[in-house]
Amino acid sequence: MERVRDVRELPKAHLHLHFTGSMRPTTLLELADKYGVRLPEALTGAEPPKLRATDERGWFRFQRLYDAARSCLREPEDIQRLVREAAEEDLRDGSGWLEIQVDPTSYAPRLGGLIPALEIILDAVESASRETGLGMRLLVAANRMKHPLDARTLARLAVRYADRGIVGFGLSNDERRGMARDFDRAFSIARDGGLLAAPHGGELTGPASVRDCLDDLHAARIGHGVRAAEDPRLLKRLADRGVTCEVCPASNVALGVYEKPEDVPLRTLFDAGVPMALGADDPLLFGSRLAAQYEIARRHHDFSDAELAELARQSVRGSAAPVDVQQKLLSGIDEWLSG
Repeated sequence: MERVRDVRELPKAHLHLHFTGSMRPTTLLELADKYGVRLPEALTGAEPPKLRATDERGWFRFQRLYDAARSCLREPEDIQRLVREAAEEDLRDGSGWLEIQVDPTSYAPRLGGLIPALEIILDAVESASRETGLGMRLLVAANRMKHPLDARTLARLAVRYADRGIVGFGLSNDERRGMARDFDRAFSIARDGGLLAAPHGGELTGPASVRDCLDDLHAARIGHGVRAAEDPRLLKRLADRGVTCEVCPASNVALGVYEKPEDVPLRTLFDAGVPMALGADDPLLFGSRLAAQYEIARRHHDFSDAELAELARQSVRGSAAPVDVQQKLLSGIDEWLSG
């Protein structure tokens, strides 16, 4: 009988973690108390909130909870605490590299403006990386619900601060709103500036959303991308191009994209040769962090330890980590597997 190894000890890269959504529930409660914020009841219980975002009403509720949590981040020290604790949680789960995603415009009103907000976040990432030893970088994400001109502003800002630790440019929020091609200029600015293109797609809508990210935004990675499993030709295209899908199994179930963990098409994507990087998305709202995503692959999709190791390798190869960091993580994965 094969020895079952601890997935928390498996070196891996974490490529899909949203900023506010990375917060510890206890930290949220403490910050709410600090600022006198009355949180929705769904954020104060012992269990994660019940969510379903497959209709607009459900997505609105999800966003309302996220906005309520974000309203508790008001001072630079709150940002520093969030990032440091996210790094600590990732290290506990075996992560050796974290790319945390943020739209700085959401924090600008309380942190002195867009540029000060981004600089505070970058400072926090740099400090947390130095203090914890975890390799960390930032991915700036535009909001699909806002005007494409706002996305261009963010892309230019992201390129301007690339030497401070920004490695990628994304596009988040409800993919049922706004066409990917409306943001093509923003992504062109980001790519020309050396940033990796990593828009969300193929979560709340089907394979066409993934194709749009490839055709219109020239994505090198896809946030989620699971609905590509519905189109064999698209799977082959992703595999042939080596486009990594940042798959978040617990999130997919929590938001109602799939009914059960075993319905998430991990095996379909894996067997088709599509690179994957398992991610936690928003642990604050979904109740599970990085290692739990690997446990889902093991328990609900019968991934062997050798296959889990390959998933970890794919996460590392799909990252923006420097070559020496990637080599160290890949060696650690081999050691985990060999025992």
